[in-house]
Amino acid sequence: MKLSPKIPRAAQAGYTLAELVMVCFVLVTLAGIAMPTAKFTQKRVKESELRQQLRQMRNAIDEYKRYSDAGLLPIEVGSEGYPEDFETLLEPQDLVGQIDKQMRFLRRVPVDPMTGEAEWGKRSTSDRPDDSSWGGENLFDVFSLSGGVGLNGVPYEEW
Repeated sequence: MKLSPKIPRAAQAGYTLAELVMVCFVLVTLAGIAMPTAKFTQKRVKESELRQQLRQMRNAIDEYKRYSDAGLLPIEVGSEGYPEDFETLLEPQDLVGQIDKQMRFLRRVPVDPMTGEAEWGKRSTSDRPDDSSWGGENLFDVFSLSGGVGLNGVPYEEW
């Protein structure tokens, strides 16, 4: 019968306290680096959604204006060819000179990702660019009602 050689006690031991402290230090350092990155990534995604929603609404307003300038939509006196409000963009509009043909410019009013509501600031052609209230005549531009500031340092209401 052959006896197995004795393994020294030091070789059987697990990790030392110094090794455990070093591993914990590395993990804490990596977590400290990852946390700010994750925080800014979430904000960057919301800002990207805001840009997309603003672009969608502004394109709908511009498309309505193009149709009215081309004479395909009836224009009310003094409206300059812009829609009256969001509801005008949501409702089907009869095209002039075309039988049974309608055009809808927006399916729904998008939700502002910064406020979580489907309410937006509006500007008309008679409003100054820095006005926060809408004149009510026609819908020329939209902006976010959020009081926050973007990662680029520009307030969301100026986007």
